[in-house]
This record gives sequence, structure tokens and C-alpha cells, in this order.
Amino acid sequence: MQDRPNILILMADEFRGDCLGYAGHPDVKTPYLDSLAQGGVYFPNAYSSCPTCVPARAVFHTGLTPEHCGRVGYQDGVPWNYGRTIGSELTKLGYQTINVGKMHVAPLRNNLGFESVELCDGYMHYWRRPETPYHEDQRIADDYYWWLKNEKGIAADVSDTGLDCNAWPARPWIYDEMSHPTNWVTTRSLDFLRRRDRRRPFLLCASYVRPHAPYDAPQRYFDIYGSKRLSPPHYGDWDDERITREEGRTFNSSAAPADPELVTQMREGYYSCISHLDHQIGRIIIELIEQRLYDDTVIIFVSDHGDMLGDHRMVRKSLPYEGSARIPLIVSGGRRFTGGPRTDDRVAGLEDILPTLLTLSGGDPSGLDGLDLLGGGKREYLHGEHVFEWRRMSNHYIVTGRDKYIWFAETGREQYFDLSSDRNETHEASADAPGRVAELREILKKELAGRPEGFVEDGKLVPRPGKLHAMLDNAADSCC
Repeated sequence: MQDRPNILILMADEFRGDCLGYAGHPDVKTPYLDSLAQGGVYFPNAYSSCPTCVPARAVFHTGLTPEHCGRVGYQDGVPWNYGRTIGSELTKLGYQTINVGKMHVAPLRNNLGFESVELCDGYMHYWRRPETPYHEDQRIADDYYWWLKNEKGIAADVSDTGLDCNAWPARPWIYDEMSHPTNWVTTRSLDFLRRRDRRRPFLLCASYVRPHAPYDAPQRYFDIYGSKRLSPPHYGDWDDERITREEGRTFNSSAAPADPELVTQMREGYYSCISHLDHQIGRIIIELIEQRLYDDTVIIFVSDHGDMLGDHRMVRKSLPYEGSARIPLIVSGGRRFTGGPRTDDRVAGLEDILPTLLTLSGGDPSGLDGLDLLGGGKREYLHGEHVFEWRRMSNHYIVTGRDKYIWFAETGREQYFDLSSDRNETHEASADAPGRVAELREILKKELAGRPEGFVEDGKLVPRPGKLHAMLDNAADSCC
């Protein structure tokens, strides 16, 4: 029995915080993830402080807030030049470190401090453009895509299903199940456990692309959810029906489908990807048990962000609402978590992962923004933000254990939700609680004071329309 634990990070992409059986979801079945929660600590108030793939992963890897890591929105192709990351810090501490699966960094083959990376980044248009250098075209540089075309033929691609990487159409995977990217990440993770250096503790980050679109789980999982009467999306008194009229027939828009049958198909596909992922995670858990590693391995399950999945007539992410910003978070594993399941109601975030890992592994978490999730530290709130130039939108939010305040930096619009009684944000309650709105507004002003965007002037929040690209560039210039 070694003093320092092995560490397994199970990272999903676009996995909603409510989509766990353990969390009480009425439709989704996740027996293996529920088992981790049953034997560890579950955090029901975990959020992504910049809820799209690139900035959320920067926060995750660095332990810094979006402002401090220079990622306040989605931008592809900006080099990642960070001095401290999960990979680099655990490697320095003597861990054998590997990431299998998604990275979503720049340049494409940036190992980000891991000793090795077996890359399965998912279907990304940015790395397929004609101007992309040959060595960075993901069909060449991504290990999974290279493997797939050697297995199935030179033209084989995940796009053979006819699905886009950010769209709501869904259909089953057309190849054999073991060639699905979710299975591939698990298989390569198991291979690492076979060939690891047994003289050292390991950090294995199994980073899955699903349930991020395309919604293409194997047929078996579509059969499960296609035979059920699924619960509908959450709607509210503040929903904008205009988005459905204007965008609801566009397959890759930010609006949910206008056709109710397509909404149901989307949700079937998403839930199918989750149950498929859960079973593949089960393969890793069983292998840890069989190799007698489970008792000495700390397992963290988390996602980079969620998906609106039709809630309030919207899909995808980047938004401050629960479907987009709330994430699942479980810390579990063997003998270190005894005495039955525990729910920790603290507000948690992706910036908390690295400090927690450093405490577990004997490192130094000082200088980071996050908390040690297994210690006694507590934050009263989490500040989230996101700039999305494609959507012509910038938002900020303050979330506590009981409520949420939202401010849109393009328009100055405010929203308030009492999460303690309305977790699904069906009622916009700012008129019901003006005093509380004022308190949270003051918190946001303190967070934004002195920012180069000029959000605060003369003690007031000031909208900044038309400056989205400048906001992104200012932040990117500060990358360490």
C-alpha cells in the first residue's frame, strides 16, 4: 500500500450536472457513476466558470479562474503556454502521467506537461480547414482518427454518420461498437494500466468526448431510451419563443429544434451517449478492482460544462443557466472514502481540481485560485463568465449555494433565480427580491473592478456592446 494514491480523472465533455441517476434524474441511468458517488463525495453545486470546451479546460488544467488563465471565452488556435498544469505538476512529483482522449489545446499535439498523450479530440472543424498544416490536420495528428482510418479504411471518419459536431440531430453509430471513440478511450486507458511503471503512482486522465455531439451512441443505447417516455425540457416564464421561430430549423444553431419529435430524438441521443459512457467507465473501474488498484486510487469524475438540451428553447453551452454551467463532480475511491456516501453542498468549480490533486499527492497548491475539495475551505460564491463572439454575447454570473445572478455585458440585462426553490430556473425572480439582486450585483462589481474591458465605471456596471473580440484578445494576451 503506497502513501500517495494513484489518481484517475474521468472527464466527460458537455455532461449536464443533473444527468446522473444518483442526482435523481427521471430518465438517465448511470449505474457505474452512481457507484462512485455511493462510495465517495458528491458535489451537487459544481459549476463551470467559463462553460465551453477551451476555456473550461484551461481552468481545469491550471487551477486558475478564467480571468487569471486568460480564457474568458471560446477561441481556437491560441497557444497554451502555462507554467503549471495538472500534467506538469504531477509529473514533477514523480507520477507517471498520461492523458487518453480529449485535450482541445493549441497546438494540437501540446502535451501540456503530461508524459504522454493518446489523443482523441473529437470532431473539430477548426483542425480540418484547408489552411491547416498537414501535421496538425486532426485526421493525421489525432491518434484516434489515425487508428480509425487504418482499421476501417482510409476514408473512414466519425462524420460518416451524417452528424455534425455541434448539432442536435441524432442517430446510432454505424461501425462496430469497439471502434466508437468512447470505447477507444477506455481501451487505450486499460492498455496503460497493463503497461504502466509499477514503481510509481500514476495519474491517468481518461478524457471522453461524449456526451458532446454528435449524438451517435451504439444502437443498444438508443433502444433503451427510445422505448421510454422521456421527461420534457424545462421551460420558464422568461423564455424567448423568437429563437425557435428564427433558428429552430437550423441543425447547428443555438436554438432547440422547432419540431417536438426532433427534440425527443436529441434527448434520446444525448442520454444514450451518457449510458454508453457510463458502461465504458465501468470497464475501467472493474479493471482497477481486478488489478487490486481500486483501494489506492482516487477517482474524480467531472465535466467541462453542460448542455441546454432544449431547456428554455436553447441547446449547447456558453450560457450561465443550469443546463449549460452546472457540472457533475464526484470524488471517490477505495479505502480513502469510508463511512458511506457524503454530499458536499459547497460551491465547487473546475479550478478546484488541481489544488485537490496537489494536496493528495504531496504538492504545493499555493498560488492557485481553486480550493482543496477534500479540505475545509469554502467559497461563498463562484463568478462565472463567457464571451462568445459567434453568438454575439457576453455574460457574467454569480452563483451561491442557493441562488444566481446573471448580467449580460452586451445589453446590461439582469436575471435572478432562486435556486433553492427553483433549480430549473423556471421563474425569473429579480422583481421578487430586489434587495438580494442588489447584493449580488455588488459582488459582481467587485469581481469586475479594474478589468481592462471597463465593465465598472463610477461604481456601476457598464455594458460594452460591440467589443467581444477585444475582450477575448485582452484575456488571451494575459495567458501565462
